[in-house]
Amino acid sequence: DDKMPANANAATKAAYARHENFEKLGGAFKALNDELRKGAPNKAVLASNARTINTLATGLPTWFPRGSGVEARPMSEAKALVWTDAAGFGAKASNLRAQTAKLSTAAAGGDIDAIKAQVRQTFLACKGCHETYRQEKKS
Repeated sequence: DDKMPANANAATKAAYARHENFEKLGGAFKALNDELRKGAPNKAVLASNARTINTLATGLPTWFPRGSGVEARPMSEAKALVWTDAAGFGAKASNLRAQTAKLSTAAAGGDIDAIKAQVRQTFLACKGCHETYRQEKKS
């Protein structure tokens, strides 16, 4: 059972909020990719999801206050390395923000090929962080 305890402290609340934010980020990325697979993608849907992705990515570094790892939420997938290698994690988060900003700009411009190319770069930024700072939990 992965329910936030009623008496949750700030770090525990942050861990659960982070999980929700990553769910929103993943949902927007999936919606954008699903739209791109259509014969005639709706450019407004692409732009809207890209904006959501960029907004969430901009806030991402604040989702990891000290003490919000597995000690705050046992189902957390954040490795301790997030905090012990804060500079490396910050660099990965900065790269993600740069890629999501480019994605949002491309989507606002409506060039489907440019959007597809930037989706790949954004995915690689996500993957690069996950490979180092995320552990997969089995539920």
